[in-house]
Amino acid sequence: MSRIFLLSPAHCGGERARLVLNDRAAFDLARRVRGGAGAPIGEVFSFFSGLYFRGKLAYARAFARPPHGGVGIYVITPTEGLRPADEPVDLDRLRRFASVDIAGDDPRYRTPLDRDARRLAEGIETDGEVILLGSIATGKYVEPLMAALGERLRFPLDFVGRGDMSRGGLLLRCARAGTELFYVGIRDAVRRGPRPPRLLPSTPARSRRSR
Repeated sequence: MSRIFLLSPAHCGGERARLVLNDRAAFDLARRVRGGAGAPIGEVFSFFSGLYFRGKLAYARAFARPPHGGVGIYVITPTEGLRPADEPVDLDRLRRFASVDIAGDDPRYRTPLDRDARRLAEGIETDGEVILLGSIATGKYVEPLMAALGERLRFPLDFVGRGDMSRGGLLLRCARAGTELFYVGIRDAVRRGPRPPRLLPSTPARSRRSR
């Protein structure tokens, strides 16, 4: 059974995004984005977002089971629908992303997402799963994806009640430990709930002292 992950996007208009989009930026990622080859969208959004997107990407890389010859991780974008996490993006595309605020009634966002969600639904096996790593409390991701994927669209139950930072930390820990979360269908799930206990700090392994 295939398992495909859909990652909600990083905010492309924030302070860290502006660092990359600055024409005078000299650090490696900014130079690659301005170059002809670009940089992988997963890497770029990890820089934009920090912990939350890094957690989503690390978790998806650990547990994706792509269909034969297919893609296991897609990123939801503001203007281009679903794009593979390893696909390079350049400065012009990132600036187009930054020009659109994601809203369910904006055709610049919805039209390409509706198109790609239908294509995804047509291309996966009947028993394949699509896991949304993103907010389910609002309809901006859930509604277009549910319309195409129906019961195959699922999400981690442990997301309910957590904020972005808590989700990111949880996903990073699970990826490092090789522990997969439990998924439930979105259609009948409780999308809001009480905040779960705060994650305990990670305990670094003690180094052994020579005797």
